[in-house]
Amino acid sequence: MRVLVVGGSGATGRLLVRQLLDRGLSVRAIVRSPERLIEALGAHERLSVVHAAVLDLSDTELVQHVDGCEAVISCLGHTLSFKGVYGKPRRLVTEATRRLCKAIKANAPKSPVKFVLMNSTGCRNHDLAESVSLVERCVVGLIRLLVPPHSDNEHAAKYLLSQVGSDDACVEWVAVRPDSLIDDDVVSKYEIHPSPTRSAILNSGKTSRINVGHFMAELMTDDAVWSEWKGKTPVIYNVA
Repeated sequence: MRVLVVGGSGATGRLLVRQLLDRGLSVRAIVRSPERLIEALGAHERLSVVHAAVLDLSDTELVQHVDGCEAVISCLGHTLSFKGVYGKPRRLVTEATRRLCKAIKANAPKSPVKFVLMNSTGCRNHDLAESVSLVERCVVGLIRLLVPPHSDNEHAAKYLLSQVGSDDACVEWVAVRPDSLIDDDVVSKYEIHPSPTRSAILNSGKTSRINVGHFMAELMTDDAVWSEWKGKTPVIYNVA
């Protein structure tokens, strides 16, 4: 199985790529900083690296990179700096999601390609009528106005829910929603829920990046896990 990973040189992406390789999968990674990925993982016969910003690639180039991949995973996110949060592209995650799904469809795959999006538990799935307190709605509304990456993540998930949907012939998807991300060296116990079990704003939980990578790798290699969560937006928490 070959998996295309975008954002593979990031803090979560590097851990994901390692776990995919450890499971015997082949990985094609589109990264802006290939040296960071190579430094973290070393050279590997099943890893090919494309040095590019995904949104700088033409539609034709994206179609070529997606071709031959049974799955695509986006670990893209905005850099936590002033330029990363408020500079362009404001819709990095949404636009990459849209263009990658379009590239998958352009290849007319014989069977659906898996698409996994790393999202956020702060993004609610309105199809599930997830309850939100008045205080949290006000805080999220303010964050949406002041912190553009939050709105970007919301729009990316909404695109999968409303534009791709649950019965697309070319794309099957899962949007993984971790809570507050932390660093850890090893995979630990974690739990998966259809919806948040706590307030992402007022009572956030913790999710280690390595656990996010592990769950996404499970989605790639365990058909039962994929069948359980495809077309859904699972929330992942570390078990305390």
